[in-house]
Amino acid sequence: MANEIIQIKDLKVHYPVRSGFWNRITDYVRAVDGISFSIKEGETYGLIGESGSGKSTTGKAIVGVEKATSGQIIYKGQDITKASVRRKLNYNKDVQMIFQDSMSSLNPRKRIEDIIAEPIRNFENLTTDQERDRVQELLDIVGMPSDSIYKFPHEFSGGQRQRIGIARAVATNPKLIVADEPTSALDLSVQAQVLNFMKHIQQQYNIAFLFISHDLGVIKHMSKNLAIMHRGRLVEVGSLEEIYKNPMHIYTKRLLAAIPQVDVENRDAHANERRRIEREFQKNQKDWYDKDGRVYPLQEVAPNHLVALPKEQIDGGE
Repeated sequence: MANEIIQIKDLKVHYPVRSGFWNRITDYVRAVDGISFSIKEGETYGLIGESGSGKSTTGKAIVGVEKATSGQIIYKGQDITKASVRRKLNYNKDVQMIFQDSMSSLNPRKRIEDIIAEPIRNFENLTTDQERDRVQELLDIVGMPSDSIYKFPHEFSGGQRQRIGIARAVATNPKLIVADEPTSALDLSVQAQVLNFMKHIQQQYNIAFLFISHDLGVIKHMSKNLAIMHRGRLVEVGSLEEIYKNPMHIYTKRLLAAIPQVDVENRDAHANERRRIEREFQKNQKDWYDKDGRVYPLQEVAPNHLVALPKEQIDGGE
């Protein structure tokens, strides 16, 4: 069995809310409110949720863009939420990120050669020729023409820019890549190309991915294990097969019902089921959250399947 590349333990990212004449802290926005999961070497782990669920904040905390309020991010047996440990382990080289907005993540004033070479320059001491050869190799891997190095980001399509972003993320030979909605801004045909590139790179370099998305339909092509996130907490965790076969939390059911129905004959029945699930979710809020409106703690309902429901609901078979 593959070893775990990273462990997330009770991670919290809270933002203070200030008000009043003295601008005192009166509350906190619990963007990430105590979540735990782990990712194995070479695995793609799916983290799914709607906008505002906390999934992107989780990814940013893992790469160090956001600061964790509490909890642990364990890499190579050490907690990298401490900056000194992160530097010692060369964590910023081993963990990279692919962003949702490919245009804003690429410096518009720099040529592609410099954009891809930037992380290489931060961690390696190559000659100019070695650096250019490395950039060309990376562009070849993601299927971009060799003359791309002389161009600027605006000269490429969205799918091409995302491939450039993937090349940059792979430049340091990372062990883990956090992919934050990497295909959400692309049309379906281009999405498939980018996902295939990611799979190819993963197999070639044995890279683990944390694949963040709002779309369970996309996740099912990438991951065998996943976590559903809502209101800063995990509501359902398990294997893709188990969750698709037996979704237990209403939020998971909503996400599954949102997957477009290709079968024309069953489209009306699917739309009716989606409306039924939405009515159930809106009507029975008290069944899904505790008295403070927070998601319940996870409980195991089957091997490799956890769900955030009150114990009496689980025991009652609901």
